[in-house]
Amino acid sequence: MSVDPILVGVLGNRLHSILAEQQNALVDTAFSSVVRESLDLACAVFDSRGEMIGQSVGGTPGHINAMATGMRHFVAAYPPETLEPGDVLLSNDPWQTAGQINDITVATPVFLRGRLVAWFASCCHAPDIGGRLVSAEANEVFEEGLRLPIMKFLRAGEVNADLELLIRANVRTPEETIGDLYAQVTGNEVGAAGLVRLLKEFGLDSLDDVAAEIMNRSERALRDALAKLPDGTYTSELATDGFDDEEIVLKVAVTLDGEDIHLDFAGSSPQSRRGINVVLNYTRAYASFAIKAAISPEVPHNAGSFRPVHVTAPEGSVLNCTPPAPVASRHLIGHFLPSLLITALPGNAMAHSADALWMTIWRGADAEGREFMLNVFQTGGIGARSTKDGLSTTGFPSGLRSTPTEVIETMAPLIQRERVLRTDSGGAGKWRGGLGQCTTMAARGDISWSVNGNVDRVRRPASGVDSGHDGAVGRFELTRGPLPSKSRVNLRPDDVVNVILPGGGGHGDPRERDPEAVLADVVDGYVSVEAARALYGVEVTYHGDPEALVRLPEDYTAVSLRGRK
Repeated sequence: MSVDPILVGVLGNRLHSILAEQQNALVDTAFSSVVRESLDLACAVFDSRGEMIGQSVGGTPGHINAMATGMRHFVAAYPPETLEPGDVLLSNDPWQTAGQINDITVATPVFLRGRLVAWFASCCHAPDIGGRLVSAEANEVFEEGLRLPIMKFLRAGEVNADLELLIRANVRTPEETIGDLYAQVTGNEVGAAGLVRLLKEFGLDSLDDVAAEIMNRSERALRDALAKLPDGTYTSELATDGFDDEEIVLKVAVTLDGEDIHLDFAGSSPQSRRGINVVLNYTRAYASFAIKAAISPEVPHNAGSFRPVHVTAPEGSVLNCTPPAPVASRHLIGHFLPSLLITALPGNAMAHSADALWMTIWRGADAEGREFMLNVFQTGGIGARSTKDGLSTTGFPSGLRSTPTEVIETMAPLIQRERVLRTDSGGAGKWRGGLGQCTTMAARGDISWSVNGNVDRVRRPASGVDSGHDGAVGRFELTRGPLPSKSRVNLRPDDVVNVILPGGGGHGDPRERDPEAVLADVVDGYVSVEAARALYGVEVTYHGDPEALVRLPEDYTAVSLRGRK
């Protein structure tokens, strides 16, 4: 059916506004800092068949892309004749949605004149879902918390009280967890109401024809971009810290074949005995994101932009684990996929990044016995590009925001004593890698507390490319000694925890970096005087007051030592 191209453009733009309203309603009514502050979420609109038409501006690739491919499970479980206005579905099944049971997808069918015309859905990281908290310590998914199949959370507008009671009884943060579910319902309702108004305004009985054209345009644009790349098969490999002594190796063969791209992860490590495994849905999510981001980032994100990207991984591998494999910390592997894939693509233009989001979970009780639990997200540096420095402490590829210090200290009896950029953590290069950050956490008063450190790159640094240097590895430690990664540790009241994030790799020979850029890095505290001399061949001297707290750029001079014996 021919669709008016102007109508497609107008409705496409209006849908973006409606999706923004959906996300704003969700965030504004959320209870947890995970959603409200860090935006660990995704919002999207789907046609009547469950094909994703568009997403909100915020959201993580692991949520949005996994939800895009996972919506077919919702549609299959509840065909239109089993639904009515006011119904709301939910699930956190890792193999059908976002790969871990803390991520709950809430889907709302949209009706117009008694007929199902679309879906609005969101996926949010619940502050708690029971089990071991988010760590890699479990040996099977059953230890990781409450697993919910696709079921109705609301029936004709009435809350499923039994399901709510079941969730409340199995989580440590019932008010926050249930509050966030209601926020997801609210966001979907706002989106659905906006869509119904839009369809009535334009006299449409269905969105499907316009949606199909929107998706076809994205598919065509990505295919055109792929066709410009040289055909062939390209490979890449990287190693992650894994769990304890179990190193995880990721491998990919990227085959460019005209307007299609095939990503085969054969040769990657077998699934782990611990909770760092990735379901295929999540592998597809970050793989498709990486291809679009690297090749044609301006293409609108929808089901059409996924069609040219074909992803396979051996069943039983760490990137296609089978039940009941533990999966709680799957992001510690899945977040490495963009670096792996971008390195494989012809004309590689980016060094490896810190990649895995660092997630620390602080739990305990204050002196009066009041319990607290707080999820804190932090990010390291992005790898340098072929023409630009890497970004510092930026949530790539997750897109999450770091938790503000004020929120941490308001919601828990903790003090963040320091939060600074980590000097010399970005890999040296003609283009410098992005910096990590250093934070320290201490207890406020005589409390009992513990920490789960879901961290990576404390052994394996982000690689530099084209003579660029590796970024600095991270450190997760007490002032009295190191802490284990991906496990829960009980702390003493007087302990101080240092969370020191890794930096991104550098790009190009450091001695080709503009001396003025090196000088600016030293002035800004990104590079030390010692590193400027040893790695970049630039002698930087400070001539101002040695006691000054604020040092001005004009108080420094730089002299190139390159070519000297």
